[in-house]
Parts: sequence; C-alpha cells; structure tokens
Amino acid sequence: MFRFLSLVVIITVAPMARAQSGTVKFAPQDDQSKIPARYRLEPHEFNWVMTPKADWPISGVEMFEVRFPSPVTTKYPENNTVHAEYFRPKKAGPFPAVIVLDITGGNQMLSRTIARHLAQNGVAGMFTQMAYYGPRRPANSKLRLLSFDVDHTIEAVRQTVLDLRRATAFLESRPEVDPKQLGIMGTSLGSFVAALTGEMEPKLGKVCVLLGGGGFVDAYYNDARVAPFRVAYELTGGNRKAIEKWLAPVDPITHADLLRDRKVLIVGAKHDEIVPPKMAENLWKASGEQRIVWLESGHFTAAVYLVSSLSHVVEHFQPAAKN
Repeated sequence: MFRFLSLVVIITVAPMARAQSGTVKFAPQDDQSKIPARYRLEPHEFNWVMTPKADWPISGVEMFEVRFPSPVTTKYPENNTVHAEYFRPKKAGPFPAVIVLDITGGNQMLSRTIARHLAQNGVAGMFTQMAYYGPRRPANSKLRLLSFDVDHTIEAVRQTVLDLRRATAFLESRPEVDPKQLGIMGTSLGSFVAALTGEMEPKLGKVCVLLGGGGFVDAYYNDARVAPFRVAYELTGGNRKAIEKWLAPVDPITHADLLRDRKVLIVGAKHDEIVPPKMAENLWKASGEQRIVWLESGHFTAAVYLVSSLSHVVEHFQPAAKN
C-alpha cells in the first residue's frame, strides 16, 4: 500500500546483544473510578522479554522484539502472548514513546513505517499486535479481531485494550523513555482501538486517530451496504437502541469525554468511503474539539498524503516545547 517507502536504504545487522528480560509493576494512575469495570486492571506484576532484531545506522534507529503475557487468557495459546516491535532512537533519552496500532488488513508495513519514522524523529514507536493479529493468530486459522460474531469482537477489543495498558506500563518503565510523554495512535481499525485505549489509560497523554472516529451505529445503521444485515437483524426482533447498547463498550464515542484532558489529533479523509467523515467529526466534538486535519482523499487514497500526515503525527507526539 505504501510500497514506495521501501526504497529507503535499510541496513539490518545481526543482534549484538542478548535478549533482556525483566518484570514490570503495573500500577493504575488513579482509583479508576472513571474507567468502566471491563477495562480496569488492578495493581500487579508481569514479565517481559526484549530481543534485539535490527539496526538502521543511517537512520539512527534500532528495533527490538518485545513479548509479554496478555492479562486475558483465551483458549488460544498463541493469542495469550502480546508481540510488539519497539523502534527507538539511538541516542540518549529520555524521549517520548508512542504505541502504534495497525490497519484491518495488509502486511503491517504501514505501522512499521510509522513506528520507524517516529523513532527517526526522536519519538520511540512500539508497533503492538492487537488480539488475533500476526503471531497472535492461531495457526491455520481464519480467526480475526473483527468477526460477524459480535461478542467475539467485543471481547477481543477488551483484551487488546488491557494488553495496551500493559504495553503502556512497559514503556513507562523503560529508562530511555520519558514517562510523562506517552501516547498512542492507530490507523483505520487501529485508530478506533487507540482512541478507546486512550480513554481507558490516563497515562497516555497524547492520542492520534488516523482515518477513524466514533459513533458506529450513527454512521452505519442506515448505510446501504449493511441493509441486508440490518433487515435480517430487525426481523429477529433487533432494533437500533439494542445494538447501540451492544456496541457501546467498544465505541470510542461512549467515553469520549475522557479524552478532553488528553492532547488529541484526528486526521480524517473528506471523501472516506469506509469510515464516514462524520465519525471523525463525532469524535472531534465529543473529545473537546481539539485539533482535526482533513485530507482531500478517500480511505485508500489517503496514502498519497502519508508524508504530510506523518509530519502532523510527529509534531503531535514531540515534547510540547518543540511543538
């Protein structure tokens, strides 16, 4: 999708150091009274392993593979380990750090590109796999985070949010990271999960939403593309209010007020054919009408604006004194 970026000269070297391991103490920032019970985590400890994987001397970036257990245990062993790729600047910290989430499909090159680009600009980027993504997907399985089984999707989103709260604690513990400069971002599907996680983890002071927003039912219930499903749903006794209640736990619009004390950047596409532009506007309004940037593109043609979009992203996550 963004293949032209692969023209950048990359030098990957064999790891020069052994894997590191340790233990992180997760401690919520406050009493979590504003956070719904399903997204709370009590104080605990978890182990992690970090293995050197790549070095880009010209870019001044190095990458590590990070693994730690999910706080949620499913019946799929592969899904119970969180995998991440930690791109960090090869310079003295402390520097900001950002969790990066992926799009629905593709080869994950986009999120790796974003994480590496952040690191090239002095901001560590940790591309973190969501539930049932990449190595977390059971072998020979078509299982995904998104499914026609809505209950499965809701639980997979819950697991991912809790995983990312642990990822936040991992970054907070790193000596090279400024624990007061943590953020999260995602593109398309990842943007919805990023917004939701930003609401549920107050340590993530900066949130960036690329091609996403909030208000699923408002955006899609009367959409012609879902008409056959809506008709079948209503024939079985379903109605709009019921599905709004059903989806409320995973819709960023539900608790968007929790983003009002974060720093939020929303990048939307004016002609988005996948995520209706009003979803970006919905979240922008509900989160305090902070910064929104509109691209003259559709969902997929937003690739043309990747370079300019990344300039907004880097600016958003750099320390306030540099903005």
